[in-house]
Amino acid sequence: MNTVSDKIILGIESSCDETGVGIVRLGSTGEITLLADQVASSVDQHARFGGVVPEVASRAHLEAMVPTMDRALDEAGISLSNVDAIAVTCGPGLAGALLVGVSAAKAYAAALDVPLYGVNHLAGHVAADTLQHGALPSECLALLVSGGHTQLLKVEDLAGKITEIGSTIDDAAGEAYDKVARIIGLPYPGGPPIDKAAKQGDPNAIKFPRGLTGPRDPKFDFSFSGLKTAVARWVEGQEADGKPIPVDDVCASFQESVADVLTAKAVRAATELGIGTLVISGGVAANSRLSGLARERCAQAGIELRVPRPRLCTDNGAMIAALGAHLVAAGVRPSSLELPTDPGLPVDTVYV
Repeated sequence: MNTVSDKIILGIESSCDETGVGIVRLGSTGEITLLADQVASSVDQHARFGGVVPEVASRAHLEAMVPTMDRALDEAGISLSNVDAIAVTCGPGLAGALLVGVSAAKAYAAALDVPLYGVNHLAGHVAADTLQHGALPSECLALLVSGGHTQLLKVEDLAGKITEIGSTIDDAAGEAYDKVARIIGLPYPGGPPIDKAAKQGDPNAIKFPRGLTGPRDPKFDFSFSGLKTAVARWVEGQEADGKPIPVDDVCASFQESVADVLTAKAVRAATELGIGTLVISGGVAANSRLSGLARERCAQAGIELRVPRPRLCTDNGAMIAALGAHLVAAGVRPSSLELPTDPGLPVDTVYV
């Protein structure tokens, strides 16, 4: 990492239903210090639809961008004139939502005459861990689990070298949580209420399937669609027999299946690739059973486990600012003010 003078990096995140603005300080020796992390969520506006509505999300970003920016500047105790560079999520994500964030970032960068960096949302989730645990080792494995993504990533360099080694072939883990929550009458988003109910249930009460764990299945890929269907069929069977639904047991058994598959495949990948550090990031990383089981299995395998605090796991601007700081420190060429958005941006494209 190149030595640079202290710089203030501002990050803007708007890929889905959270408007995030984060601010970090990049020190002269490469250390990154979090100065502000402000988020405005539109999740309540989507709850009655059972999922994110793109047009609603885009309009919410428009309304929240400036107030969220003002709160972040106040928290950091700086003004816009102190900002040295701006990083913004340009993909992947919802097209309209991305456009709001990128347009705002371009306007701020042009007005302040500072460099602009269009970055990958997924790489930002990995970078979030550096705000809590410091620099990543030169090679680590990242398990990214969120509402829209479930991936295993080999991370050699946050400034540009990330390789996907496994991904979901259908539903992401977070999507499965939302769909199962709807099946059993729990609110959206499904992660927190299922996690809470599962603590009162028996994880062995119902034997739900573990997707893609057969001897001929892709060893690092994931599938949760079949698990979601299995839960639905089990609930339908109970209802047809006039039996009550043991919600706590359903939640615990479902969650055990998800956590079992995610942690088993992640530890197997790290072991086979000879990688000694596993980072779990993304919104589902805040799940108590996932982090607990990962801790047990990593300890048994001699693998260091790093999980950011829950606030850093969900979508936020701080993670984008942190990734931007890595790019600045590495001397990466800034993006053009003609920076496009890319809803399908692949994870190996860390910046545009």
